[in-house]
Amino acid sequence: MPTTPATATHSSSNGTAEAIMLELVDENGTTIGTAEKLAAHQAPGQLHRAFSVFLFDEKGRLLLQRRALGKYHSPGVWSNTCCGHPYPGEAPFAAAARRTYEELGISPSLLAEAGTVRYNHPDPASGLVEQEFNHLFVGMAQERPKPDPEEVGETAFVTAAELTEQHAEAPFSAWFMTVLDAARPAIRELTGPSAGW
Repeated sequence: MPTTPATATHSSSNGTAEAIMLELVDENGTTIGTAEKLAAHQAPGQLHRAFSVFLFDEKGRLLLQRRALGKYHSPGVWSNTCCGHPYPGEAPFAAAARRTYEELGISPSLLAEAGTVRYNHPDPASGLVEQEFNHLFVGMAQERPKPDPEEVGETAFVTAAELTEQHAEAPFSAWFMTVLDAARPAIRELTGPSAGW
């Protein structure tokens, strides 16, 4: 993992895992404190900062990932290219680029801010709750994904029509449609009208 001032404080020198801390925010997205990751997702959930990335290829197809079966939250379901949480003090843009590389082994050739969305999505399977102030990013993927198998089960590039069909047949994350719909204006600007987003 690249070391930045934010990530340096989250790396252990003796190889033991440290608690992952999230940035708690108010309804305006202003930082108000921190909480341990799992605790922030326990019902009813604590509002925290997050990000969602949507990467497209040159044909206007969206890169989806199926979350690894070993993940504690929403395992085995399909979702957007990458999502996660900035470390406290880490810029959402930097976190989005970092996690895209960590999970998928790719660096976006373009990554642009696409607004924010606030939501509250319980996950019926785990009982965990996503209370998130989510920073959205859209961009281009010009490399083949090289997923980390601990994070990602599989990947697929899909057209808008294929996504509609797949969404009807396969399980998707509880937050997927909320973040996709919020990012659609920026996605249309990036991919053009012919892509159908």
